[in-house]
Amino acid sequence: MAGRSGGSRAREGRGGRGTPSRRDVLLGLAGLAAASGPAAARDFWGEGLPDQPADFLFGYGTLISEPSRTSTSRRRVVAVPARVSARFGLVRAFVARGGARSGAGFTALGLRHLREGEVASSINGVVFPVRDAEEMAAFDRREGGYQRVEVAPALVEAVGWQGLPRSGRVWIYVPKGVDMSGEGGAPDDLVPPDAAFPLVQSYIDVVLQGALAEGGAFARELIETTFDWSAFWLDDRPIPRRPWAETEQAGAIDRLLASTEPAASQFRNRLYPELYAARHLADATAPR
Repeated sequence: MAGRSGGSRAREGRGGRGTPSRRDVLLGLAGLAAASGPAAARDFWGEGLPDQPADFLFGYGTLISEPSRTSTSRRRVVAVPARVSARFGLVRAFVARGGARSGAGFTALGLRHLREGEVASSINGVVFPVRDAEEMAAFDRREGGYQRVEVAPALVEAVGWQGLPRSGRVWIYVPKGVDMSGEGGAPDDLVPPDAAFPLVQSYIDVVLQGALAEGGAFARELIETTFDWSAFWLDDRPIPRRPWAETEQAGAIDRLLASTEPAASQFRNRLYPELYAARHLADATAPR
C-alpha cells in the first residue's frame, strides 16, 4: 500500500489530478481564443501616414546640395531628383547678385525669362519637403533676394526611381527682379555678371557637388541647361592651385566644366584671384 500511494503521488506530480497536464493547458488556451472571437485586423492600404508635409521646395542651385540645405533646415532633408518643364517659361541663369550690400560679391543662379533668339529649356534640380512654417521662413530668409513662386504639379517630373509627393504645393525661388504677374511685356530687372560680381568657383562647386551626388549625367544636364556663363569667372577656391587638397571632387567638376557647353567656352577665362584682379579690377578701380 505504501508503494502504491507513493507512485500515485509521483504520477500526480507529473500531471495527474493535482497538477494540470500540458495538454490540458493548451486545450484551455484554445478555448479562451475561441471564446474571444477572431483577431481584430484592419486594411491600411491606400492610407498615408499622418502629419505629412504640405509644402515642398524645388532647388536648382545650391539647394541641390544636401549640406547646403541642412545648414538652413538644421536637420537632414532627403530630396528627390526632379525637373521643371520648359513650359514653366523661365530658364536658369547667372543673374542673381549676392553680397550686393557689401559693395562686392558674386553672381548666383536665378531664373529669368527667355531673351530674343533663345530656346526654352527645362531645369533640373531636387524637390524636398519643408517641415513647417518656421522652416519655410528660414529658407525665405536665406533666399532674401528671391520671391517664392508656386509651380503647377503638371510642370514637375521625377527623374529617378523615387516618386514625387502626391499632394502638397511645390515652390521655387525666382529673383525679385523678374515680373511674375503673368501680364508679360515687362523686362527682367536683372544685371549680368561683371568685374565686381563675377561667377565664383566656390559657389559653382557647391552646386555641382550636389548635382554629382545624383550622377554625372545629372550634373552635365545642369551645365547644359544653365544660361549666362561669363568671362568674369574668379577661381576663389581655398587653395586654387591645389584644389584637390580642400575641394571635394574638384577634378571631376573641372573636367565637366571644361568639356560641357555652354560653360566650356568661358572656362578658359577662369582666373586665380591675383590674375583676376590684374585683368578685370585694375581698370575698374583706377582714378578717372
